[in-house]
Amino acid sequence: MLPEVSFSELHGNPPTHVLQINLQDNVNSYTWLLIQKGLKKAEAGHFDCVLLNMNTYGGEVLYADSIRTAILNAPIPVYVFINHNAASAGALIAIACDSIYMTISGTIGASTVVDQTGAAAPDKYQSYMRGIIRATAEAQGKVPRIQHGDTMMIWRRNPKIAEAMVDPDIYIKGLIDKGKVLTFTANEAAKNGYCEGLAKNVTDVLKNRIGLTHYDVVVFKLSGIDKLKGRLMGTALRAILIMIIVAGIWFELQSPGIGIPAIASLVAAILFFAPLYLDGFAQYWEIIAFLAGVVLLLAEIFIIPGFGIAGISGSILILVGLTFALVDNSTLAFSLKGLEALQKPFLLVSLSILIAISISLWITAKIGKGKGAFRKLALTSAQLKENGFIAVPPEFGALVGKIGETVTILKPSGKVRIEGKMYDAMSEIGYIESGTTVIVKRYETGQVYVTVLSND
Repeated sequence: MLPEVSFSELHGNPPTHVLQINLQDNVNSYTWLLIQKGLKKAEAGHFDCVLLNMNTYGGEVLYADSIRTAILNAPIPVYVFINHNAASAGALIAIACDSIYMTISGTIGASTVVDQTGAAAPDKYQSYMRGIIRATAEAQGKVPRIQHGDTMMIWRRNPKIAEAMVDPDIYIKGLIDKGKVLTFTANEAAKNGYCEGLAKNVTDVLKNRIGLTHYDVVVFKLSGIDKLKGRLMGTALRAILIMIIVAGIWFELQSPGIGIPAIASLVAAILFFAPLYLDGFAQYWEIIAFLAGVVLLLAEIFIIPGFGIAGISGSILILVGLTFALVDNSTLAFSLKGLEALQKPFLLVSLSILIAISISLWITAKIGKGKGAFRKLALTSAQLKENGFIAVPPEFGALVGKIGETVTILKPSGKVRIEGKMYDAMSEIGYIESGTTVIVKRYETGQVYVTVLSND
């Protein structure tokens, strides 16, 4: 079957191929993946331009910065149609585009960095945002303007205006007073160089603003796998996965065998590393570092007595593996400025681990107590003689005061030999080497409790 050919192509006038990307959500890992994949498809599919159909109230600065960088470096024109809102991180992305078009009811601006409660973040973060939004405006370059008969080069998008969208201390005469963050309406944006024209819809943008006569539009959509990957890369979900990993390891150490905590920890680790690995963030060495850290931590607990080099090294390797997996290694530079990229991932991982440990300790203290759900997690029923249960035979009581020898290391549990018989033993003084002479102090719950026999 022959491929379909349009009328315009038959007459030597091929259409302009437009890839439309709908950015209709908060700026996060999902939208970053959407834009990233969309721009790659536009380049690989030989599209002539990209049109962002935007309506967003903002989102995470980290992903907004990645999106604006990708747009600035795109080999084909990227236009944006602000279909109502381009607030905060959305404004940063819009300013990076080659041309901005808006509905009459559209707004752009209010890019102050806020925390989870909506309060303004410390000036350190505001300074960073001021810098990148100013640099984004400057990246659009200068254009000639005739003023008073002279030709002058002025900024296409005034960097100071962009900075006023972040900093309430910026004063621009006739435009914004101190103490307020700048937000433009569509008409104000057009008047001040932050909008190339007003439009009713996407068709109006393409035909009447950009001036395309023959064109076709393909709306880009992520695959199901990419959608899942984008959601899994969200900051909040990553924090939850880290907490499940740590809590799973903790509770698995509290119970014998392999159970639900270990499975939960394994699944969380896969969900944490898999999308990062597929997206090129997590490298082999980071995953290996994490696994080596877990092995060292387990070895410290079950094989090596006390908590020393293996335990500390294991904890550091787990922290390093989780942290570096969140950083794009291709852009990481081991310099004071380059290592700033590690700050947020390190804080995310550290805080998640601390929260997981705190919650785990709290739950551990609650298990078997009270009348709620935590009581049901522990075995509290009594084995009464009336129900057929037999107490410990009297001969075991005679072991108290007996002399024996440790067959294995007690750290604090292990095996001892007393009068030729093997018993499960628990040290009452901590670590005891194998081959040490011990004395039985008491017998409870199926094992003897011993201490080192004094030579006195």
